Amino acid sequence: MQAIARRFAAATGGLPGVFWTMWWGLIVNRLASFVIAFLSLYLVRDRGLRPAEAGRILALYGIGFTIAGPLGGLLADRIGRRATMIAGLLCGAGSVGALAFARAPALLAFFTFLCAATGDMYRPAMSAAVADVVPPADRARAYGLVYWAVNLALSVGLVIGGLVAERSFIALFLADAGTSIAAAAIVFFRVPETRPAGLVHEPALRGLLKVAGDRPFLSFLVLHLAALSVFVQWQLALPLDMSAHGLGPSAYAFLMALNCAGVVLLQPLISPRLGRVDAALLLSLSAALFGLGYGVNSIGGSLAVYGVGTALWTVGEVIGFPVASTLVANLSPPALRGRYQGAFSMCWGIAFTLAPLGAGEAMQRFGSRTLWLICFAVAVAVSFGHLITAEPRRRRLAELERGAPTPTAEAQVVASPQL
Repeated sequence: MQAIARRFAAATGGLPGVFWTMWWGLIVNRLASFVIAFLSLYLVRDRGLRPAEAGRILALYGIGFTIAGPLGGLLADRIGRRATMIAGLLCGAGSVGALAFARAPALLAFFTFLCAATGDMYRPAMSAAVADVVPPADRARAYGLVYWAVNLALSVGLVIGGLVAERSFIALFLADAGTSIAAAAIVFFRVPETRPAGLVHEPALRGLLKVAGDRPFLSFLVLHLAALSVFVQWQLALPLDMSAHGLGPSAYAFLMALNCAGVVLLQPLISPRLGRVDAALLLSLSAALFGLGYGVNSIGGSLAVYGVGTALWTVGEVIGFPVASTLVANLSPPALRGRYQGAFSMCWGIAFTLAPLGAGEAMQRFGSRTLWLICFAVAVAVSFGHLITAEPRRRRLAELERGAPTPTAEAQVVASPQL
């Protein structure tokens, strides 16, 4: 028990109270984040769309996500992290609620786009707020806890969501909207503005150009985008391939819950042992596991094979995603912190756009086996790419570490672990 207590204190101690408030708000929001997980089944099973049609609508979710990243990051730098989080959560809730009742394909497409374009503005604003209040030495731990919280909430929510989806997608989407409103209330009443005072704000275009001119950061983004395009095959290809083999929404929800539960269990065990391992090596290993996890589906068709694949890419995300978040936070100048996080979030949006478009067409033209083999090849290339491009990022991080400022007094909040 003493060993467990020491590990718990090492993982959670010393982080600011506002971080824990945002952490709890994130859990509330993610307990019912069902739209993206069940949208493909909703469109094909309940709305009667073909896989390619569903893929095009899901690509609009990705486009909205792509817009939400830089827009949320820009607003987080200009009007503040708090206001951006609240606006994104409330607008996203309205869009999800409307999607539940849409029938026409045009309306389905519009509200799918709006769900992401508004609701995901929350992500870069919160990530920037974490970087505001947590010193660099503790950021890997903080982003690991954020990632753990997301998966803890989803592992519970997806099990319930799979059962509800068998009966009513409307109830599913309304629950999603309700938790977003509750999270917005937590931010409104309990989270102060964390944006450091006294920063000289870059004009919108010039700030974005500075982000685009950061070559070490851009090389990372390109590789991260390619890895994410493989990782998010759970969005369309995985549930449709499972459905083609006679496995329905409850089986898919089981795999998604397995993924989230795996993260919840593995994150506290693996992360403390990876702190001194080179980031490029961890990112390379993560991408390779994505490729293996989806590549194994090419020999599959049973729940056991899909489960093995899910376990592999789950370990890959546990290894790679907290490292990626920490790398972005450490590479970003304080005045552009929101925009760096916005560019990072944009990678998810582009991946959510490209993956369903490519997967829908590939499955319809060539079959799922070909798609899984392509995923394996792309992931292996990304794995080598992280190793080849690592040195400039190491030099940049070393330079920033020598001159890194501490969080401002405005952002320093009394440490109060509230797990």
